[in-house]
Amino acid sequence: MTGAHDDGRPARTTWFAPRWNLSPAVVAAVVASVVCLVAGFVAARVDLALVAAPLIVSAALAWDRRPSERLRVGIRAQVEPAGGATLAASVHAHADARADAFELRLSLHDQPPIEAVVSTRAAARLGAALTVGHSGPQSFVAVEVRMLGADASIVSEPTPVVTADRVVPPRVLPVRSLPLPYRLGGLTGPHDSARPGDGGEFRDVDRFTAGDRLRRIDWKATARRAQLPGELYVRRTMATSDAAIQFVLDSRDDLTARVADWAVPHPLPGVSSQDLAREAAASLAGAYVAAGDRVGFDDLADAARGIPARSGARHLQRVLRAVALTGPRGVATERVRAPILPPGALVYVLSTFLDEQALRLALVWRAAGHRVIAIDVLPDPSTDDLAAREAVALRVVQLERTLRFRRLTAAGIDLLRWQDTPGAAPEARLRELSRPRRRR
Repeated sequence: MTGAHDDGRPARTTWFAPRWNLSPAVVAAVVASVVCLVAGFVAARVDLALVAAPLIVSAALAWDRRPSERLRVGIRAQVEPAGGATLAASVHAHADARADAFELRLSLHDQPPIEAVVSTRAAARLGAALTVGHSGPQSFVAVEVRMLGADASIVSEPTPVVTADRVVPPRVLPVRSLPLPYRLGGLTGPHDSARPGDGGEFRDVDRFTAGDRLRRIDWKATARRAQLPGELYVRRTMATSDAAIQFVLDSRDDLTARVADWAVPHPLPGVSSQDLAREAAASLAGAYVAAGDRVGFDDLADAARGIPARSGARHLQRVLRAVALTGPRGVATERVRAPILPPGALVYVLSTFLDEQALRLALVWRAAGHRVIAIDVLPDPSTDDLAAREAVALRVVQLERTLRFRRLTAAGIDLLRWQDTPGAAPEARLRELSRPRRRR
């Protein structure tokens, strides 16, 4: 599903100096010995005191053998490419003094956390192979460590969580058909505009007027059509312009095709709506920049990450980086104001359309005269393992989405589905949207 792995900076060893405490078992032994001593003193029974004596001695020996307070633990977690869509994850935990064992709480990508007690030698060379199934920012490894002293009677406090984060760029598909705005702007570009100028297709032949260039004089037409002395005719052409394209990505939710996983913290592997949205934005943005047009980007979940429409390879890399960094960031927010767009821009709204915000903004931009194309990035829902009430709730959600799509169509907004299933390539729909037509 995803493209090449985005290499990050080399991982560094993070050092911590945790405090040491008696283990819960030793603390329980101390409490039990104190209770036995008190009970033996009250009941005048020597056997209870003899039971408490070994417990107190073992606790004292454990505390006496505790490691130095200066003991530090170093943790390094890193992820490296291993070929194809596979990453090699490694965790290294070691101390600058002797510890009997390490207790690790390890979380791998898209998997529930696991806890294990390993030796110091094993903790220094833990590794795993991870399959990259999604694009965007991801935490592939998260590790939390506690050191164990002699016989696990002394344990350290847990260290802060150390993570290995990477940004995986989305897959870029070839796009051959590119829809254009209703109105083209700019003084030059790859497209023919509706105003007269230089560089475009033939428009007509007319009399020479002030402002026409001498090199535009058509001497054959002048000899054939001139009626008065000094009357000249010029060949006029259409001006060329570029298109302004704005991608507005709704990154407030990320859903897979399996409806039963929409509310679970660790869904099963599968293509999500954000994967499709990043893929669509990256593919279309690259195709438009290659054609000489200007592209911009805006994220509905983060108003500070807007990028104005510009052209060029360096600007494209900036847009692709912003697209790859999109993703849910907690509670969904509402944009009070619509993002500012270039005049006459073509707006792509990439969303699941599960709420009204993307619909409202699309209607606002369409009313302002922009051409708007709504891209539905919700995967085809799979209703396996759904309870009866969950199936009814899904039916209600689908009906609400259908009503929103009808409102978009009624307002003159084009619809496009971007799916990852075979036979659902958007090229045919893009070719249909690219045909010249009058403005509605």
